Amino acid sequence: MLAYLVYHPPRRPHHKHPRDFGLPLEEVAVPLPGRGRALHVWLCRGGADRVVVIGHGIGLSKSASLAQAAFLHEQGYTVALFDHRNHGLSGSDKAFWGLSERHTDDVVAVVEHLRGTAGYQDARYAVFGFSFSTFPSLYLLKRAGCPVDAIVCDSGPALDIQPLFQNFLRAKGLPVPRALRSGPSWSVLAAVFSRLGTAMLQAQWPPPAADAYLHTPVLILAGEDDSIIPVDGARALAARYPAAEIEVLPGTEHLQGLKTDPDRYRTAVLDFLKRALG
Repeated sequence: MLAYLVYHPPRRPHHKHPRDFGLPLEEVAVPLPGRGRALHVWLCRGGADRVVVIGHGIGLSKSASLAQAAFLHEQGYTVALFDHRNHGLSGSDKAFWGLSERHTDDVVAVVEHLRGTAGYQDARYAVFGFSFSTFPSLYLLKRAGCPVDAIVCDSGPALDIQPLFQNFLRAKGLPVPRALRSGPSWSVLAAVFSRLGTAMLQAQWPPPAADAYLHTPVLILAGEDDSIIPVDGARALAARYPAAEIEVLPGTEHLQGLKTDPDRYRTAVLDFLKRALG
């Protein structure tokens, strides 16, 4: 139940809106396979030559990424924030298995939809993932038909997946019954939960250092004090890919980089995208 809940969390309403940041807004529905299923997207138009597709962390929604969207739009980027399936205003998917491909499908669907939108066919594209969405953001480079020009990852990914599930439990990311929170019960719960959560993905992870992984620029923003996706795991993953780089943010916990050191965070992202997208 807990493993299923990771990928099918209770929905949180959007706690902020693009208008709170002065962003222009078009609401877009990006269709997915399945009757009536679609992803909900906030499209904030800027320059037609550079587009950033922005995800969010597990159990959150695209409203959690509005601060990043705001500083990118201020610099002239078109930004497209989307809710993953089973999150925010996007459609539901009750599947147990193959979840890595499904969440990668979400990112690919948004990029392909924008590539088919008037004015954006020839744009250069970056994908910006957060925590759990950093994994499908990087995984999409396995898709030969959906090239992107750069990837930015905040608080993930890491070389090994299974330990992250136990870290998520320790961080009280899920409602674990009191009777299972200590002793042998906890050990059994954590072991089974991490195995099942990993198995549900059915992913080849880490992706092989081949093809697009050899030349696509990747920036990983890692918090020095991240207790869910520790910095050593992010460093080990970045070391696999020749075009990957890592920016370690001192004194920073999971997904707190923009709050902890906003100047360094913005500078790292904007300098990287300027180099990667021109």
